[in-house]
Amino acid sequence: MMATTHALFGVVLATATATVAPEFAPVAFVAGVVGSVFPDLDLYAGHRRTLHFPVYYAVAALPAVALAVVSPVAETVALALFLAGAAAHSLMDVFGGGLELKPWRAESDRAVYDHYRGRWVAPRRWIRYDGAPEDLLVAGFFAAPALVVWTGPPRTFVAAVLLVSAGYALARKPLAALVERLVPALPSALRSRLPERFRATADRTPPAQTGD
Repeated sequence: MMATTHALFGVVLATATATVAPEFAPVAFVAGVVGSVFPDLDLYAGHRRTLHFPVYYAVAALPAVALAVVSPVAETVALALFLAGAAAHSLMDVFGGGLELKPWRAESDRAVYDHYRGRWVAPRRWIRYDGAPEDLLVAGFFAAPALVVWTGPPRTFVAAVLLVSAGYALARKPLAALVERLVPALPSALRSRLPERFRATADRTPPAQTGD
Protein backbone atom coordinates (compact mmCIF):
# COMPACT_ATOMS: atom_id res chain seq x y z
CA MET A 1 0.00 0.00 0.00
CA MET A 2 0.97 3.62 -0.45
CA ALA A 3 2.58 5.36 2.52
CA THR A 4 -0.22 7.89 2.20
CA THR A 5 -2.83 5.16 2.65
CA HIS A 6 -1.10 4.14 5.87
CA ALA A 7 -1.00 7.77 7.01
CA LEU A 8 -4.71 8.12 6.40
CA PHE A 9 -5.38 5.00 8.45
CA GLY A 10 -3.54 6.75 11.25
CA VAL A 11 -6.03 9.57 10.84
CA VAL A 12 -8.85 7.01 11.19
CA LEU A 13 -7.38 5.91 14.53
CA ALA A 14 -7.10 9.54 15.61
CA THR A 15 -10.68 10.27 14.53
CA ALA A 16 -12.00 7.38 16.58
CA THR A 17 -9.99 8.55 19.59
CA ALA A 18 -11.09 12.17 19.22
CA THR A 19 -14.72 11.06 19.09
CA VAL A 20 -14.56 9.55 22.59
CA ALA A 21 -11.87 11.81 24.07
CA PRO A 22 -11.79 15.12 22.17
CA GLU A 23 -9.28 16.59 24.61
CA PHE A 24 -6.67 14.25 23.14
CA ALA A 25 -7.47 15.03 19.50
CA PRO A 26 -4.19 16.85 18.65
CA VAL A 27 -1.87 14.27 20.20
CA ALA A 28 -3.95 11.42 18.76
CA PHE A 29 -3.72 12.90 15.28
CA VAL A 30 0.06 13.29 15.38
CA ALA A 31 0.75 9.94 17.06
CA GLY A 32 -1.66 8.04 14.81
CA VAL A 33 -0.13 9.40 11.62
CA VAL A 34 3.50 9.08 12.74
CA GLY A 35 2.99 5.54 14.01
CA SER A 36 1.21 4.51 10.83
CA VAL A 37 4.05 5.64 8.57
CA PHE A 38 6.95 4.78 10.90
CA PRO A 39 7.59 1.24 9.58
CA ASP A 40 8.30 2.60 6.11
CA LEU A 41 11.38 4.40 7.42
CA ASP A 42 13.17 1.13 6.63
CA LEU A 43 12.71 1.76 2.90
CA TYR A 44 16.47 2.08 2.37
CA ALA A 45 17.52 -0.54 4.93
CA GLY A 46 15.80 -3.90 4.62
CA HIS A 47 12.37 -2.70 3.56
CA ARG A 48 9.44 -4.43 5.28
CA ARG A 49 11.85 -6.25 7.57
CA THR A 50 13.91 -3.81 9.63
CA LEU A 51 11.00 -1.80 11.07
CA HIS A 52 8.03 -3.98 10.15
CA PHE A 53 6.89 -6.23 13.02
CA PRO A 54 3.41 -7.65 12.29
CA VAL A 55 3.35 -9.65 15.54
CA TYR A 56 5.42 -7.66 18.01
CA TYR A 57 3.79 -4.28 17.34
CA ALA A 58 0.37 -5.84 17.86
CA VAL A 59 1.47 -7.52 21.08
CA ALA A 60 2.90 -4.24 22.37
CA ALA A 61 -0.16 -2.26 21.31
CA LEU A 62 -2.62 -4.27 23.41
CA PRO A 63 -1.25 -3.29 26.85
CA ALA A 64 -0.53 0.22 25.58
CA VAL A 65 -4.17 0.68 24.60
CA ALA A 66 -5.30 -0.79 27.90
CA LEU A 67 -3.03 1.62 29.77
CA ALA A 68 -4.42 4.56 27.78
CA VAL A 69 -7.95 3.51 28.73
CA VAL A 70 -7.12 3.12 32.41
CA SER A 71 -4.83 6.14 32.64
CA PRO A 72 -5.71 8.52 29.80
CA VAL A 73 -3.00 11.16 29.62
CA ALA A 74 -1.24 12.58 26.58
CA GLU A 75 1.73 10.22 26.90
CA THR A 76 -0.27 7.00 27.19
CA VAL A 77 -2.62 8.00 24.38
CA ALA A 78 0.30 8.88 22.12
CA LEU A 79 2.04 5.56 22.83
CA ALA A 80 -1.14 3.58 22.21
CA LEU A 81 -1.89 5.33 18.92
CA PHE A 82 1.71 5.06 17.73
CA LEU A 83 1.90 1.32 18.36
CA ALA A 84 -1.57 0.67 16.98
CA GLY A 85 -0.67 2.55 13.80
CA ALA A 86 2.63 0.69 13.40
CA ALA A 87 0.90 -2.66 14.00
CA ALA A 88 -1.82 -1.88 11.47
CA HIS A 89 0.77 -0.81 8.90
CA SER A 90 2.74 -4.05 9.24
CA LEU A 91 -0.42 -6.14 8.94
CA MET A 92 -1.91 -4.13 6.08
CA ASP A 93 1.19 -4.63 3.94
CA VAL A 94 0.41 -8.35 3.87
CA PHE A 95 -2.75 -7.57 1.90
CA GLY A 96 -0.78 -5.77 -0.81
CA GLY A 97 1.81 -6.79 -3.37
CA GLY A 98 5.33 -8.10 -2.95
CA LEU A 99 8.73 -6.47 -2.77
CA GLU A 100 9.44 -5.71 -6.40
CA LEU A 101 9.64 -2.69 -8.67
CA LYS A 102 6.60 -3.85 -10.63
CA PRO A 103 4.44 -5.75 -8.13
CA TRP A 104 1.56 -6.02 -10.61
CA ARG A 105 3.61 -8.81 -12.20
CA ALA A 106 3.20 -10.82 -8.96
CA GLU A 107 6.73 -12.23 -9.10
CA SER A 108 7.70 -11.73 -5.43
CA ASP A 109 6.67 -14.00 -2.56
CA ARG A 110 7.73 -11.49 0.09
CA ALA A 111 5.25 -9.08 1.63
CA VAL A 112 6.35 -8.57 5.25
CA TYR A 113 8.93 -10.32 7.39
CA ASP A 114 7.54 -12.07 10.45
CA HIS A 115 10.29 -11.91 13.08
CA TYR A 116 8.30 -14.09 15.47
CA ARG A 117 8.19 -17.03 13.04
CA GLY A 118 11.45 -16.14 11.30
CA ARG A 119 10.06 -16.11 7.77
CA TRP A 120 8.58 -13.87 5.10
CA VAL A 121 4.79 -13.69 4.83
CA ALA A 122 3.55 -14.04 1.26
CA PRO A 123 1.56 -11.16 -0.23
CA ARG A 124 -2.21 -11.66 -0.44
CA ARG A 125 -2.50 -9.11 -3.29
CA TRP A 126 -6.00 -7.98 -2.34
CA ILE A 127 -4.52 -4.62 -3.26
CA ARG A 128 -2.36 -5.60 -6.19
CA TYR A 129 0.35 -2.98 -5.75
CA ASP A 130 1.01 0.35 -4.09
CA GLY A 131 -0.74 2.98 -6.14
CA ALA A 132 -3.27 0.58 -7.64
CA PRO A 133 -6.80 1.94 -8.21
CA GLU A 134 -8.03 -0.11 -5.26
CA ASP A 135 -5.28 1.38 -3.09
CA LEU A 136 -6.51 4.87 -3.96
CA LEU A 137 -10.07 3.74 -3.21
CA VAL A 138 -9.02 2.58 0.27
CA ALA A 139 -7.20 5.88 0.83
CA GLY A 140 -10.37 7.76 -0.05
CA PHE A 141 -12.38 5.55 2.26
CA PHE A 142 -10.01 6.31 5.13
CA ALA A 143 -10.00 10.03 4.35
CA ALA A 144 -13.77 10.51 4.11
CA PRO A 145 -14.62 10.54 7.84
CA ALA A 146 -11.71 12.85 8.63
CA LEU A 147 -12.81 15.38 6.01
CA VAL A 148 -16.15 15.55 7.83
CA VAL A 149 -14.96 15.45 11.44
CA TRP A 150 -11.78 17.52 11.39
CA THR A 151 -11.40 21.20 10.63
CA GLY A 152 -8.50 23.56 10.04
CA PRO A 153 -4.97 22.18 9.49
CA PRO A 154 -5.91 18.51 10.08
CA ARG A 155 -8.52 18.64 7.33
CA THR A 156 -6.07 20.41 5.03
CA PHE A 157 -3.49 17.74 5.77
CA VAL A 158 -5.93 14.93 4.94
CA ALA A 159 -6.98 16.62 1.69
CA ALA A 160 -3.34 17.14 0.70
CA VAL A 161 -2.43 13.52 1.45
CA LEU A 162 -5.39 12.31 -0.59
CA LEU A 163 -4.31 14.53 -3.48
CA VAL A 164 -0.77 13.14 -3.30
CA SER A 165 -2.26 9.64 -3.30
CA ALA A 166 -4.16 10.37 -6.50
CA GLY A 167 -1.05 11.79 -8.16
CA TYR A 168 1.06 8.81 -7.19
CA ALA A 169 -1.59 6.38 -8.39
CA LEU A 170 -1.56 8.06 -11.80
CA ALA A 171 2.23 8.07 -12.00
CA ARG A 172 2.98 4.66 -10.44
CA LYS A 173 3.56 2.60 -13.58
CA PRO A 174 5.33 5.35 -15.56
CA LEU A 175 7.63 5.89 -12.57
CA ALA A 176 8.58 2.22 -12.56
CA ALA A 177 9.43 2.40 -16.26
CA LEU A 178 11.50 5.53 -15.63
CA VAL A 179 13.42 3.83 -12.84
CA GLU A 180 14.22 0.91 -15.14
CA ARG A 181 15.84 3.33 -17.57
CA LEU A 182 17.65 5.56 -15.07
CA VAL A 183 19.02 3.20 -12.42
CA PRO A 184 21.38 1.19 -14.68
CA ALA A 185 23.03 4.46 -15.71
CA LEU A 186 23.84 5.49 -12.13
CA PRO A 187 27.32 4.99 -10.64
CA SER A 188 27.57 1.71 -8.74
CA ALA A 189 28.32 3.54 -5.47
CA LEU A 190 25.03 5.41 -5.78
CA ARG A 191 23.07 2.33 -6.85
CA SER A 192 24.19 0.51 -3.72
CA ARG A 193 22.29 3.07 -1.63
CA LEU A 194 18.99 2.47 -3.40
CA PRO A 195 16.25 0.09 -2.18
CA GLU A 196 16.83 -3.52 -3.18
CA ARG A 197 14.06 -3.60 -5.78
CA PHE A 198 15.71 -0.69 -7.60
CA ARG A 199 19.13 -2.37 -7.52
CA ALA A 200 17.60 -5.56 -8.88
CA THR A 201 16.51 -3.57 -11.92
CA ALA A 202 20.10 -2.73 -12.72
CA ASP A 203 21.24 -6.30 -12.07
CA ARG A 204 18.73 -7.65 -14.60
CA THR A 205 19.75 -5.12 -17.27
CA PRO A 206 22.14 -6.76 -19.75
CA PRO A 207 25.35 -4.86 -20.52
CA ALA A 208 25.48 -2.86 -23.72
CA GLN A 209 27.07 -4.62 -26.68
CA THR A 210 30.21 -3.04 -28.13
CA GLY A 211 31.89 -3.62 -31.45
CA ASP A 212 35.49 -4.75 -31.99
